[in-house]
Amino acid sequence: MAALTAAAKKEGSLNTIALPGDWANYGALIDGFEKKYGIKVTVENPEGTSQDEINALKEHRRDGSAPDVIDVGGPFARSAAQQGLLAPYEVAEWDGIPKEQKDPRARWYNNYGGYVSIGCDAKRVETCPATFADLRKPEYKGKVALNGDPTKSGSAFAGVWAAALANGGSFDDIQPGIDFFAELSRNGNFIPVESTPSTIEQGRTPISIDWDFLNLGYADEFHAKGADVDWRTAIPFDGSFAEYYAHGVNKDAPHPAAARLWQEYVFSPEGQNIRLGAYARPVLMDAMEKDGTLDKAAAENLPTVEGTPAFPTEAQREKARETVDRNWAEAVSG
Repeated sequence: MAALTAAAKKEGSLNTIALPGDWANYGALIDGFEKKYGIKVTVENPEGTSQDEINALKEHRRDGSAPDVIDVGGPFARSAAQQGLLAPYEVAEWDGIPKEQKDPRARWYNNYGGYVSIGCDAKRVETCPATFADLRKPEYKGKVALNGDPTKSGSAFAGVWAAALANGGSFDDIQPGIDFFAELSRNGNFIPVESTPSTIEQGRTPISIDWDFLNLGYADEFHAKGADVDWRTAIPFDGSFAEYYAHGVNKDAPHPAAARLWQEYVFSPEGQNIRLGAYARPVLMDAMEKDGTLDKAAAENLPTVEGTPAFPTEAQREKARETVDRNWAEAVSG
């Protein structure tokens, strides 16, 4: 670590992409990393998608502006690894990461995650929906949104998969989720507007299907600044879907030492507890609970969920990704 830290400080910079400050506590993580190591972090395209990150790895491979590290949805991490874009690197906490949450070749591994949830502004919606089935009700016409396009956004993709599970689908069959949103689009309930804190505050997306850690964080954000929003979060029992976001190091990273030091930071107890402070579930949560490094007070603020989360296999993810890429636009946009 001493040698890695010295090399990273000599580089002095870290290129990142698509890391908005209000997403899973990235603002605090970046501040903490900069203060601890004196390394400047730049964030390109903060509101970008997982696909934007993969594109940037390719497009800027040799011009020095490529991202050093990525944070992407699971299917995108696997795709980047298959395309030879990521460098193998095992962090110090490697053994504590569950086997099913990491690439055996250490090209990517999950860092944090959560459950698909339904956020709702109780000041603009008389009765907030609690399930996917509720979203069919006529009272929600023109009110339901996703956090992006599921062919490009990991969070929106997860929303479609959760809807599939709520409507007779499975890890092997995501099509019922596409059909569900096609139905909502036809009846006018679903609107093709990417939900963000700004669109929520403007009243444009009063119901948003998104990760629980984002919806819960938005509620705190609105309250802190006195916004005219009463944002509430429900985890739908009819479509319970958990997912984690994966990190990886660019094989051609302009700042290879800083990239690896960043990985060490976000997988350290300090970094993992910063995640937890924004309701994101750290991948090392079980290991930290056992060794006494977990912030127990923050852990108690997580919403209660029933059962143990199940995760699709790589083959199931790939099949689902291909199905959404092939069918989403025509089904939902017509």
